[in-house]
Amino acid sequence: MTPVTIEAILIKQLGYFFIKLPTCHGVEHLVTIGADIEKSASCLRVSEADDVAVVLSEARAGEIVRVHGQSITLTDDVPAFHKFALRLIEQGEPVRRFGEVIGKASQPIQPGQHVHSHNLSSTLGAPLNYDVQASAAAVTEAASPDSRTFAGYRRADGRVGTRNEIWVIPTVGCVARTSEQIARYGERVLDGRADAVFALPHPFGCSQLGDDLDDTRKILAALASHPNVGGVVLVALGCESNQVDELLKGVTLPQERIRVVRSQMVSDEQEEGEKAVDELLELTGTDVRTDCSVSELVIGLKCGGSDALSGLTANPLLGDVTDWVTGAGGRAVLTEIPEIFGAEHLLMARSPAEGMSSRIADLVNDFKDYFIRQGQPVNENPSPGNKAGGITTLEEKSLGAVQKAGKAPVTDVIRYAERVSERGLTLLEAPGNDAISCTALAAAGATVILFTTGRGTPLGFPVPTMKISSNTPLAERKSGWIDFNAGQVLETDNKQAIIDAFLDHIVATASGEQTCSEKKGERSIAIWKKGVTL
Repeated sequence: MTPVTIEAILIKQLGYFFIKLPTCHGVEHLVTIGADIEKSASCLRVSEADDVAVVLSEARAGEIVRVHGQSITLTDDVPAFHKFALRLIEQGEPVRRFGEVIGKASQPIQPGQHVHSHNLSSTLGAPLNYDVQASAAAVTEAASPDSRTFAGYRRADGRVGTRNEIWVIPTVGCVARTSEQIARYGERVLDGRADAVFALPHPFGCSQLGDDLDDTRKILAALASHPNVGGVVLVALGCESNQVDELLKGVTLPQERIRVVRSQMVSDEQEEGEKAVDELLELTGTDVRTDCSVSELVIGLKCGGSDALSGLTANPLLGDVTDWVTGAGGRAVLTEIPEIFGAEHLLMARSPAEGMSSRIADLVNDFKDYFIRQGQPVNENPSPGNKAGGITTLEEKSLGAVQKAGKAPVTDVIRYAERVSERGLTLLEAPGNDAISCTALAAAGATVILFTTGRGTPLGFPVPTMKISSNTPLAERKSGWIDFNAGQVLETDNKQAIIDAFLDHIVATASGEQTCSEKKGERSIAIWKKGVTL
């Protein structure tokens, strides 16, 4: 059997990577087939500086792989999307992927050996004094590649929504179930007068104290003010009326679009809630979609259940979208601050606005302090699912995660429950937890959330949430979860066609096409609890 070897050409573009796979003998993927091997072993190396490569399918000990002219015999079985060593790495030596350090060897690692938690450890620790010099030369002006538009709802304050919905929001957990019952009534009488009526139940708002309670009020007020909201019903218990009054001060929706049901003050809270929904549906029934520029989009960037391909396929694809939206004058929001630990210097280096590098550093260090105050390690972020998918350290996860930001410099840094104001790329304080970070993105004003995943999740959030798979097997296995398959970039050399198809899908979603999670009625929020509960 004649060996056939096809190597990946990985092209670095201003801080993130895309993959171009040449075709040979009709084969459009990486493969090395030795004369004595029947099963192929596919692999990818990102940068010439890398000490590891990633296999694209399960590989067995004894298989021979060829990476950039180097033949390596695997000494271990290597699960799909996991790493193996390209050279001898001594104990204590730094290990590189994406051209950056992802940890250090906790024991000697031989060429061809599986590289994972058993022999690679994180180097992250306490807050740092950063010495990163931002440079305007590191920033490339990105222009919108075309003149695509979407059909959105223009609101009184000039913002544009991608949906026209009535949200029923409990101000306290005691009336969460009541809110759901009111929303179910709204769905029954909808009759096309809004895109949806749904509740956003949560357990908080009563026994919290101090900043914790203040954050709950702010996040609920921000959600109630969202441009996708054509009308809001705030359902209160009643004994927390002062808190409700404070919450209302932060709601920017026009007064005629707000209804408050104070359950203890009325004879039948269900009846009052249904009346409120009826009144709001009369208003939302007059709202119409209009043609809007991409500059009116606010996209939230999220990754969850990542695998080792997320930083090679799905996240760089989101980077292209970030460049497209911000280049057109729109807004993109990047969050999950613990998941930029170890990669924050890349954002600092290309964000030359005065004081921006320091603001990024302060946000990162504040989050590290938060972990330390809670008695938690700074570097234990990768989840069991991440590790099963081939991600070993937080540095590795972060270097893949920041690919979602494309080439855009950070133009603003905002804290939890604050709202986006600046055009360009905003960095938002929130943890990595899927539900909490997506709720924060929605509250910040994201009108579409782009959620990349290597493992999959059915979760949905207040705004349309598109799930983008990092690999084709996930997209094929969970077609009811996945809206777009970024694994296609490993199957073609025409990356622009994939980008164009993805942009078309985003425009269609922003114009009203339902995501998989919307079709299944998946809508939820989670509030970040940082303080005391009585």
